[in-house]
Amino acid sequence: MKAIVLGCGLVGRLIARDLSQDKEFEVTVADIQENRLKQIQKELNLKVVKVDFSIPSDIQKIVADQDIVIGAVPGFLGFKVLNAVVKAGKNMVDISFMAEDALQLDSLAKEKGVTAVVDMGVAPGMSHMITGYVDSLLEETESATILVGGLPVTREWPYEYKISWSPIDVLEEYIRPARVVESGKIIEKPALSDLELVNLPPIGTLEAFNTDGLRSLLHTLKIPTLTEKTLRYPGYAEKMKMLRETGFFNQEPVEIGKVKIRPIEFTSKLLFSQWELKEGEEEFTIMRIIVQGKKREKRFIYTYDLLNYYDKKEKTTSMSRTTGFPCAIMARLVVRGEYSVKGICPPEIIGKNHQIFFKVLKELEKRNVIFKEKIVEI
Repeated sequence: MKAIVLGCGLVGRLIARDLSQDKEFEVTVADIQENRLKQIQKELNLKVVKVDFSIPSDIQKIVADQDIVIGAVPGFLGFKVLNAVVKAGKNMVDISFMAEDALQLDSLAKEKGVTAVVDMGVAPGMSHMITGYVDSLLEETESATILVGGLPVTREWPYEYKISWSPIDVLEEYIRPARVVESGKIIEKPALSDLELVNLPPIGTLEAFNTDGLRSLLHTLKIPTLTEKTLRYPGYAEKMKMLRETGFFNQEPVEIGKVKIRPIEFTSKLLFSQWELKEGEEEFTIMRIIVQGKKREKRFIYTYDLLNYYDKKEKTTSMSRTTGFPCAIMARLVVRGEYSVKGICPPEIIGKNHQIFFKVLKELEKRNVIFKEKIVEI
């Protein structure tokens, strides 16, 4: 079977590596950056192709003979790439954190007979799949809360935060209003709002604040209270608020001397040296999902915890592993016909299919990505 991974960043490379370990797959990786393609070809036995993801016809050309397409492109390209692949009539599993609503393509995907699983990472992804699974167990789901963050093991002043991608993508999360559900209605709150401290052993106390990560959950599940919050070391949100309110995240250009610059680009450039995750630097992904509801006249709280660290042996980041492995696992299930629902398929809907849900969890455990479940009657 032929599989093509669109995007050769940290997550795309990990997905390609995972799939290439199966003899049944002939893996191709596509990207516009030749240096990335040359590097992965040195590491793995696979094919590479250079492509500009902003050109739909080029995307359709390279996926034409593929059995499954995996999307791992930057968010600003995600919708365009998904649209091109669906129009080509190819099944796809995608992790691109696109700003657009992928469900807009549902009718087209059904018309083309395409199974397109979107947001199949860690959050969104496993966070949504678990929420959908628990919702299917309960007769009435009252609330769901998702807490998630990626953090460095070593805390360094002033930000105590590291990433392996462009800071501008992170900063935009602190600008965009966070949509939550309260009393059954979708409302908007400022990003970085509703700050609270959360104790998550063995890490300890972290702060949690609103970001816009619920995405399809806002529309697919009828849960009256829904929240997703980002986790950071305490003190981080206040620093981001200060920068935002001062104007450092503004999109409109300002004139300095005879030069016009966008403040957010300037800030991103400065922060990159502070936030850049160096090769071999240890980090972890932490997530807690809490779903509360009623079943057989009793009330329950379901809690799922994930704590995953940088893999020293494989030299892979926790964030790439917890994001990439669910995508690679789901791609196998789609290409083998084990999951074949047509249309745009968000993870929370897939979570209601218990057979698929447990297969995903089992495969993740093999890769040392383990969710610990706790059920309490209240």
